[in-house]
Amino acid sequence: MRALFLFLIIVFAATPAPAQGPGVASDRDVPDIACDVLFQVSTIDALLDGVYDGAMPMAEVLAHGDTGIGTLDGLDGELIVIDGKAWVVRPDGRPAPVPGHVTTPFASVTPFEADQTLALGPAVSMAELAAALDAALPTPNLFYAIKAHGEFKAVRTRSVPRQAKPYPPLAEVTAHQTVFELGPVAGTLVGFYCPPYVKGVNVPGWHLHFLSDDRSSGGHVLDVAFDSLTVALDLTGEFFMALPPGDSDFYRSDLSLDRSKALHDVEK
Repeated sequence: MRALFLFLIIVFAATPAPAQGPGVASDRDVPDIACDVLFQVSTIDALLDGVYDGAMPMAEVLAHGDTGIGTLDGLDGELIVIDGKAWVVRPDGRPAPVPGHVTTPFASVTPFEADQTLALGPAVSMAELAAALDAALPTPNLFYAIKAHGEFKAVRTRSVPRQAKPYPPLAEVTAHQTVFELGPVAGTLVGFYCPPYVKGVNVPGWHLHFLSDDRSSGGHVLDVAFDSLTVALDLTGEFFMALPPGDSDFYRSDLSLDRSKALHDVEK
């Protein structure tokens, strides 16, 4: 059965009204973003609840974007999409190409075109990196894709093993995650910033995965340290979500619950 589609379009006027409130930039700082689309399969709360069955083949996902992150059918590792190619990092820590027929229960991709570039100085933690990126955003109310390349002093990543039904919640899976201490290593951080109002749909704030230049390591990013980093941001003004088919666990999941604590636990 084909997936059902939910459209959520964020439309911006040619001359937006002046921003209000702390942390929101003026209108002249926000570039034209009308054509940028973030394409997403399913919701983060469904994933937290153990909805791991694949809902869309990777070939179809890649038709919507060349850069992104997610996971695979059965929650089989950490997905990184970079330069139009999909890679998965499983608990052995070795990235492997993802065939087009393999499905995903949750993924976000976009056709990456840099709207803003940054040269960041030293950071010794993910918190410091996030603070530097937050300070550079024209507004916290949009979606942003990120590609950040550099020589990292250290990157802490993780992956999770494929699960068997009945699927446990994601917090139980990540309690047994495999953690990799990488570095020094050259590579790219890939991911998204999502605004606070998408809680339950995607991960508010920064959600990053890593892939080394030599394609020998990667995973979901837990922490980083670097002396310098080149960052490209793609501001995204439209959001498109494809929901799983009607015969899936998605329709039986209770998505009314507040899973903020569970999300914090699995992300950190």
